[in-house]
Amino acid sequence: MCGISGFVNVKGDLRRDCLLDAIHRMTDALSHRGPDDEGYWIDDGGRVALGHRRLSILDLSPLGHQPMESHTGRYVISFNGEVYNFPELRRELEQGGDTVFRGTYDTEVMLACFEKYGVASAVKRFNGMFAFALWDRQERALYLARDRFGEKPLYYGWIGREFVFGSELKALRAYPGFRGEIDADVMPLYFRHNYVPAPFSIYKGIWKLEPACWLRLPEAATVGTLPETVRYWSAEACFDDGQAQLDLGEEEAVDELQKKLRDCVRARMVSDVPIGAFLSGGIDSSVVVAMMQESGMPAARTFTIGFHDQNYNEAGYSRAVAKHLGTHHTELTVTPAEAMATIPNLASIYDEPFADASQIPTTIVSSLARRAVSVVLTGDGGDEVFGGYTRYFWAHKLWRVLGGIPLPVRASLNRLGGVVPPVLMRLAGQIGESTLPSRYRIRNLHDKLHRLRSMLLANSAEEVYLQLISGCLDSEALTRSHARMHWAGEAILSHPSALAAPAPFMLLDIATYLPDDILVKVDRAAMSVGLEGRSPLLDPDLLAFVGKLPPNYRVRNGQGKWILRQVLSRYLPKQMFERSKAGFAVPLQDWLRGGLRSWADDLFACKSFACNPYLNTRVIRQKWEEHRAGKANWTSPLWCALMFQAWLGNSLEEPSPIDSTVAEFTVRGMPGSIH
Repeated sequence: MCGISGFVNVKGDLRRDCLLDAIHRMTDALSHRGPDDEGYWIDDGGRVALGHRRLSILDLSPLGHQPMESHTGRYVISFNGEVYNFPELRRELEQGGDTVFRGTYDTEVMLACFEKYGVASAVKRFNGMFAFALWDRQERALYLARDRFGEKPLYYGWIGREFVFGSELKALRAYPGFRGEIDADVMPLYFRHNYVPAPFSIYKGIWKLEPACWLRLPEAATVGTLPETVRYWSAEACFDDGQAQLDLGEEEAVDELQKKLRDCVRARMVSDVPIGAFLSGGIDSSVVVAMMQESGMPAARTFTIGFHDQNYNEAGYSRAVAKHLGTHHTELTVTPAEAMATIPNLASIYDEPFADASQIPTTIVSSLARRAVSVVLTGDGGDEVFGGYTRYFWAHKLWRVLGGIPLPVRASLNRLGGVVPPVLMRLAGQIGESTLPSRYRIRNLHDKLHRLRSMLLANSAEEVYLQLISGCLDSEALTRSHARMHWAGEAILSHPSALAAPAPFMLLDIATYLPDDILVKVDRAAMSVGLEGRSPLLDPDLLAFVGKLPPNYRVRNGQGKWILRQVLSRYLPKQMFERSKAGFAVPLQDWLRGGLRSWADDLFACKSFACNPYLNTRVIRQKWEEHRAGKANWTSPLWCALMFQAWLGNSLEEPSPIDSTVAEFTVRGMPGSIH
């Protein structure tokens, strides 16, 4: 795992010392991603600079130093990530007899693939997690590319006359002349999803390269014009509920999945440094650890955290799984004070407004693991690949009920809900949570009633699902922007699909929630302490296999992950994993009324919040007062507001001095995609 940065000076009007200063600044900003080595490369023509920070995982020798040139000198690469199938690619290249390798690392194999197959063809051959910048000396062009699932990040855009890029916004902010104008129009999207969805970023003119895409910027590019992105892979193509379904009996399919899972895990266990795994005790992380134990290597090191609040403490489950599988297990029980001490660092770690509260335990467990290992395997992607989220099934259950009610009736009920005083809604929620028997108690009933009211106007199960996944339903009311930014997920769900439920919802999450929330959360938390995270369940070949199984192998009797459960039952008793799971949740609702109250009070009372031009501070303060008093649960919008305000304060640093050769240009258009 590494950090990459660089830029193209299309006018060729910067002195070499200016180039060196700029690339050093950008690369130094990513030192946490690569504490073991640093490297810089500047083109002889003085137009291109590449930077690299290295976290040494494979081939710890100096031969792995980057940026790295191909054996002919045509290509120069700065690469972040791992290509797991590089041994097979290397053997394929060696059989041709025209490629000689110096080291034992994947970067050299990637460069050889570019030499033999060209960039567009080579990138399709890579199975791994990656983001890379590649300069083609012959074509005089820059290529940027990102892996299929979006495990590794990559930002890009124009700053003055330079086209810049980097693993994190920190690198771009370090470029001389960066002004960082916040894009107010993405704020409603941020509040709705708890993150800024790709291809947008929090800054105007700065974009995220979407997963499974590459772009090409010629040296003669027009300043300010964005290159088009090319999509080289689609998750939808992995699913087929028609003639291409695999004709496998249940036992045969379970056997085959077990074999593929072994292969996926073993490929991600290749490392020259200590390796471990996050173990929550749920299905996904448990099956990954089971396969690690089966690999024949010494007992896996597993890590988890717990809380004193038993409503959120799942450490006992992971402890039981670890004992049964025989891992070397480390468990940390986190006090509220310890968890809250992490929060002031989140704005810097995540580098962009990000409000998934499970970022707190993820950051803590990453720090815990880094004391013993440099690489961890995770269970990320299991819900998306195998259909595990309960919301997949709730969307159709709710639509079966709502769809049977005429729309005019539902519209009347919606208006009636708007007449009911908010105090009565809150009172109903409080009574439901405090007086009903525990088995019938509904958490956050007030929020669920509010959400149900919004679903009354839905016209399909897809529209119901959009309401279910929205963090803040009234996101527009919380910000000062009224712009309607088109979110990629809307296009996915509006496109008719012949796939059986819940495949369309799974595809939506693979394209949006997974790369923009789950994988961002893990990448930034792990890399903040120099830890590499790998996700065996995010493998294109695995998804292609699961996608072509009969739908009832994924989902059965209203429950997802049927086939994955069958595999895990070969390693663990079912009672160990057949349960509902919180998934590193934290008691944030109570913390905001307790230990975090003074921190939140300070942020909401500061002058910069009062003058905040992006937030509707009056509405947010009202919600804060109601939440503090226990009259309502506004955790989601408040956490979004707090994370934005904390990030805003962290980002208001002294701007980099502007070089005299840098001029302002307006970025034209936004990233398009060629499919």
